[in-house]
Amino acid sequence: METKKQNFVLPIVVMIFLFGMISFVTNLASPMGDILKYQFNVPNWMGTLGVFANFIAYAIMGYPAGNMLQRYGYKKTALIAVGVGFVGVGIQTLSGTVESFGVYLLGAFIAGFSMCMLNTVVNPMLNKLGGGGKKGNQLIQTGGSFNSLCGTAVIILTGLLIPEGIKNAQISNVFPLMYAALAIFAFAFIVLSLTKIPENKPEVSKDAASASKYGPLSFRHFVLGSVAIFIYVGIEVGIPNVLQKWLQNPELNVLGSGVNVEAVAGSVAATYWFLMLVGRLLGAVIGSKVSARGMLIVVSGVGLLLTLGAIVLSPSVLVNLPVFNGTGGFGLVNVPINAALLVFVGLCTSVMWGGIFNLAVEGLGKYTEKAAGIFMALVCGGGILPLLQNAIVDYTNAGMGYLTSYWVIVICLIYLLYYALIGSKNVNKDIPVD
Repeated sequence: METKKQNFVLPIVVMIFLFGMISFVTNLASPMGDILKYQFNVPNWMGTLGVFANFIAYAIMGYPAGNMLQRYGYKKTALIAVGVGFVGVGIQTLSGTVESFGVYLLGAFIAGFSMCMLNTVVNPMLNKLGGGGKKGNQLIQTGGSFNSLCGTAVIILTGLLIPEGIKNAQISNVFPLMYAALAIFAFAFIVLSLTKIPENKPEVSKDAASASKYGPLSFRHFVLGSVAIFIYVGIEVGIPNVLQKWLQNPELNVLGSGVNVEAVAGSVAATYWFLMLVGRLLGAVIGSKVSARGMLIVVSGVGLLLTLGAIVLSPSVLVNLPVFNGTGGFGLVNVPINAALLVFVGLCTSVMWGGIFNLAVEGLGKYTEKAAGIFMALVCGGGILPLLQNAIVDYTNAGMGYLTSYWVIVICLIYLLYYALIGSKNVNKDIPVD
């Protein structure tokens, strides 16, 4: 036990940092889309291709990542993931030097493979390093909190690194963030390669040779839950993505004069991610008292009302929101009420993943592991639905198109409400799961 404590403290810290890196690298893609839009003079939907490339990698790598973990174990899979992440971020950094839109997209796609593998390995690895049980769960919650903090920080920092306006922004402006990511990946690789990680012993089941005629997709509530997870990630990413683009659009001047538009827009979007952190902490506190179904019903309904309010209310109605105003520091800034309502949706989306996952895998028994792999593949919704939103922005009224695009979010939230109320019921209890 003494050796375990001595050997695993540093890798635990590294895993928590990697937990944060998943959000750091993923969330960097949204503000990068605005930089790409103006640097390469492309429409909104093309500026979102970085997000699309990052998330579509999940569709390709989700299931294989689970197989890698089973075949190669925690350490090798983590090392491969970190190495791929270093290459992906490195290529994105190179795109700023060669000024190539295509090179950036290639880097975002490769980084997406890494994020998928890290998502697959970090949760169970932290649990393993903590010895399972309450300690393992505590480490996962710590990692999740750091994940939210990094997602908040990268949006704020990106806004602060663009002092001359989004129209003049270059990929090179965010080089400091990319260098930091490369340094963490390199340090993590060295630490993991020098550390002995406890691995699960491969178990050969007597029934392994006989394939079951059933699987996760045999369960209606899991199939509908898989659609729900695809939709959920699209909601989570799409809301702040389009919000930040709207607020810092230089043609619209939504925030008015006298403020650092990029810093304020980034801070407003970051507040959404911060409220996700708050929501996760609250969810952890009340999770033992409220059912996943009840929680999902409430947050889907409230999120739906907030989004509808953001669409129909006039942007001329302003409210105070605490944000970073560049060199002006932290303080209250007037923002459209639409932005404030969308920010508060972050409290709702914060607990959706856990609720959907719990409802979808309930009663699956031995099919749960395969179900998790399918779930990971459907994270690609985070790249597809924001792409659809931004296409709507491009093909509708330039000013109102941003808010019009949130009808996509409304439809998605209606589906989640349906899933919580009706679709999550297990109607396939006759299928053997032992």
